[in-house]
Amino acid sequence: MSEESIIVVGGGIAGLTGAALLAKEGYSVTLIEAHTQLGGCAGTFQRGPYTFDVGATQVAGLEKGGIHHRLFNFLDVPIPEATILDPGCSVVLGDGTEPINLWHDPLRWEKERQQQFPGSDPFWFLCSQIHKSNWEFVDRDPILPVRNFWDLSQLIRAIRPSNLLTGVLSKLTIADLLRITGCHRDRRLRRFLDLQLKLYSQEPASRTAALYGATVLQMAQSPRGLWHLHGSMQILSELLKNSFLRDGGNLLIAHRVTRIFSKKDTNTFDVSLIDRRNKLIQINATDIVFSLPPQSLLDLIPIDGGLSKGYRESINKLPQPSGALVFYGALIRSDLPDNCPAHIQIFDEHFGSIFISISMEDDQRAPIGMATLIASIFVDIDQWSHLESQSYISKKNIAAKQIIAILNNKFDLRETSWTHKELSTPRSFERWTGRPGGIVGGLGQHPSQFGPFGLPSRTPLKGLWLCGDSIYPGEGTAGVSQSAMMVVRQLMERKGRHLNIPVFR
Repeated sequence: MSEESIIVVGGGIAGLTGAALLAKEGYSVTLIEAHTQLGGCAGTFQRGPYTFDVGATQVAGLEKGGIHHRLFNFLDVPIPEATILDPGCSVVLGDGTEPINLWHDPLRWEKERQQQFPGSDPFWFLCSQIHKSNWEFVDRDPILPVRNFWDLSQLIRAIRPSNLLTGVLSKLTIADLLRITGCHRDRRLRRFLDLQLKLYSQEPASRTAALYGATVLQMAQSPRGLWHLHGSMQILSELLKNSFLRDGGNLLIAHRVTRIFSKKDTNTFDVSLIDRRNKLIQINATDIVFSLPPQSLLDLIPIDGGLSKGYRESINKLPQPSGALVFYGALIRSDLPDNCPAHIQIFDEHFGSIFISISMEDDQRAPIGMATLIASIFVDIDQWSHLESQSYISKKNIAAKQIIAILNNKFDLRETSWTHKELSTPRSFERWTGRPGGIVGGLGQHPSQFGPFGLPSRTPLKGLWLCGDSIYPGEGTAGVSQSAMMVVRQLMERKGRHLNIPVFR
């Protein structure tokens, strides 16, 4: 392998996007994925006639000008077939009141808010202004956090006067915006915000950065939107893989990286990996794009492998992300309520937020007349990681029964409604994705960890780059694709080239 090559570690959406862009630009790229399937947390698996999305079930950024739309056009691959979600989600607060529907039409959503949360207009108006300002900024592809003069130049180029105004809010939380607008006494609004923000920032309103939260709270509305892919989430991975291979990329699937070592005398990296037959392979490269959680670096790069002690300590001190319990079920569609939304979030006193995704009749996830149902719950990975075998099995069985009981009650289902039931835990996700402890979703979007205050894609180790859900702008397929595009721009700039991906207005 040429020493001018680039290695991308991890075949989730972030790694695939970075690898496809670099191959499109003519670089020699090797993508290494430990699993037998690409996609990571946006992958799928099958049980008989049913196809289940592993983790992610919604896509943002497929609209004209959205990040996926831009990238697929640039890579010259087809835009996947998808349906706009309307409502994007139906939120049940568990207080006996009507569900809150996140309508795609902004005027319909405004009317819904006014009915559900009387007097909250000042809060939503402020969020709307922040939202508009943020997109003026993001659409110009800023680099965050800034680590050199070129990063700064890209940031300055993206800033507009409105960003200077909203920038003063950069250290505030969504709870602060509630207080500023006099809406902090509305407990029902606060519960709604806590539920929704947990999905996108892994933090409640009191800990979610105002600039981040104001945007994700309005992602379901036009001209943006949330989409349901036809086929499965796996189609994103397939499109990116096809682009990567078409442009000469080298894919090593079912190969696990075991060691990364920086050779300072040659400015290259030695990378050790084992294949599916446990055969040891050694390759090298001038650059590594690392799309796994940054915490994984501590195990892969030895003490003398190039990472400074200070950087290792900073990674070690990162807040621990959440894990997830995910229930995968299949059932008779006619047993579901009429006009049942595809995505529902409910509040439960024991589990907190439960996010439910139900397949559509013609989306190829289940045979006609049947449906798949996925229910996701955030949990502390420490509650699962240290259990002995029998304790783990017992805890898993109890959790499964509790979740099924909640779903049966919510949808008025019978045991005979179900044709398949299984539960995954953080241990399951660790086996599937290789993420330490089975963590999902990256770093919580607290003001101290968001945007200019977050973890940089540039590392102190020359040639080692980070992308994925722990890097700006955060989680979700749209977020990690944005981070991959950003790191490719930085990498190419260091090599004296420029990446220009058009924006479609």
